[in-house]
Amino acid sequence: MYDLVRMGQPVTVIQKSSSKPGVQRYEINRSITGMDHERFEASEEILGERPPDKLAKAIFELGGVDKITMNSNVITVDLGKGGVDPNQIMAIIVDMFTYYLPGVEVPSFEDNSDQE
Repeated sequence: MYDLVRMGQPVTVIQKSSSKPGVQRYEINRSITGMDHERFEASEEILGERPPDKLAKAIFELGGVDKITMNSNVITVDLGKGGVDPNQIMAIIVDMFTYYLPGVEVPSFEDNSDQE
């Protein structure tokens, strides 16, 4: 579906509704943008390959999303008139940072010593 840079530690995602209808906030226990504020619109091509770029691309692929804003550990998604399930967005956020899924072999120190 999408190729993302993954990390080994689980991510906690808390989904919150906004006071604005159709807007969902997702707070995670990772800073995805550092101190930067990132904005993405469905009508604009995303050229970058950084984690916020890849996350925005993956969320837009669901369809029904107009805008995405990321600031540190908060991801705000404007669902517009789309019918995307907010739980699908949460799953994408969690999966982006999870590398050690079933079937992924955990490297050992012995594996690395063979390469030297």
